[in-house]
Formats: sequence, C-alpha cells, structure tokens
Amino acid sequence: MQPVKSSGSLSPEEVIRRFTTKESELREVWKDYAYQQESRLQVLGPARVVSGEYYQVSEFVFDDSGKRLQKIIKAPPSTLDQAGLTMTAEDQNAFINLQPFALTAEDLPNYTVTYVGKEKIDDLNTYVFEVTPKALTDPKLLAKLKREKAEGKYFQGRVWVDDQDFQIVKTAGKTVPEFKQRFPRFETYRENIDGRYWFPTYTTGDDELEFEKGPSVHVRMLVRYKNYRKFNSDVKIIGDAE
Repeated sequence: MQPVKSSGSLSPEEVIRRFTTKESELREVWKDYAYQQESRLQVLGPARVVSGEYYQVSEFVFDDSGKRLQKIIKAPPSTLDQAGLTMTAEDQNAFINLQPFALTAEDLPNYTVTYVGKEKIDDLNTYVFEVTPKALTDPKLLAKLKREKAEGKYFQGRVWVDDQDFQIVKTAGKTVPEFKQRFPRFETYRENIDGRYWFPTYTTGDDELEFEKGPSVHVRMLVRYKNYRKFNSDVKIIGDAE
C-alpha cells in the first residue's frame, strides 16, 4: 500500500480497509439473492464480423451452504471452434463464473493496492486504486501457480470506490496469471440494488488474445446480471443444476 494521502480526509489505507470490508459483506449478502445471468463470448473476424459465438442464459440461486446453483435456460451450440477458438470446460467455468467481487478483506494480503487519485463516474465521486497480485512479482509463488495450473486465479487492474458508501462501483482489468490460457481484459459495472448494495450488472470486454502458437484471436464478451430478487432459504432449482 502506498502512504500517499488522498484528496479527502481519509488516508488511502483507511479507504482500502473500508472497501475491502464492504466487499466481504457484499459477497455474503449476494448469496441472499437470486438473479439471471446472460453470458456471451464472440470471435470477431475481418471488419469485426462475428465468426463464432458462445451464448448461455442461466438462473442462479445459492443454497444454505453458500453453493451457487445454476439452471440453464438457454444454451445453443457453441460455434467458437469454427472461428479457431477452443473453449474447454475450465474456460467455460471461468467465463460463466467471473468473480464479481474483486477484492475482499480476506483477499487483501495477496495484493498490492496503490492509490491513484479521485475520479467522477456519472454522478459518483470515486477513489481509484491500482490492484496487483503479489504472485506476479514473486517468482516462487508464480512457479507454484504454474505447477498447480492455477490460471486466472487473481484480478489485476483498477477499482473505483464510491466515496460515500465505500463500495466498488467499477472494476477494469483481467484475470491472471496466464500460462497456456488467455483471458480478455474486461470492465465490470455495478448498480445500486435495493438502495443499499452495489451489485454487478454487466461486464464487457473487447480484446485481442495473443497465443504462443497460432494467430491472435479478436474476442468480444458481454455478461449481464439482471432480475435480482431476494429469496428465502431452502430454495431449490429443479433441472440442470451445478
């Protein structure tokens, strides 16, 4: 953490403490909500024409143990392979289960968080922080992740924190580390739900994925989280479930 004073009355360290605590709370509160998730990943060819697509719409709830349950509503066959991009089961899981909460208090020891400044987003005044996983600068930790094939375990990028609620309202970056797999850069935006909680509502990305072997692949992604509603415990989804 950087010992740099922000333009407000709070130090960056205090803002970090507050928003990471809020992230931990939000991750737990999120489990009290059901929602619908629409996930789309496209490969773009020349002139940005879509040459392949993965698309899925699902309903999600959490059971009493905190496990997320999925009912697939719509999932036409993927055509990504026709565009030269292979999506493994691990890729699909990583894409569908994009971590919507970037940096909780429990995650903080694994990161270096640097205060950047203040920025206005629409009507919100926000603190901006740069977030870097410590594993990326530690050869031993990075080698361990590579042995374990733990790709895409961490978030690297920036977060924007509302200066009133001390909740993250936007994230921009990517999942790391990358060894064999490649992950697109993305931005996640949040909206105020029920007048209290800033939950993710959509994630967007447009990036060129560079592979060690073969040509680069231009991808575009969009994930929407919608129809948030609270539900009682013991909710069960009957159908295709995780």
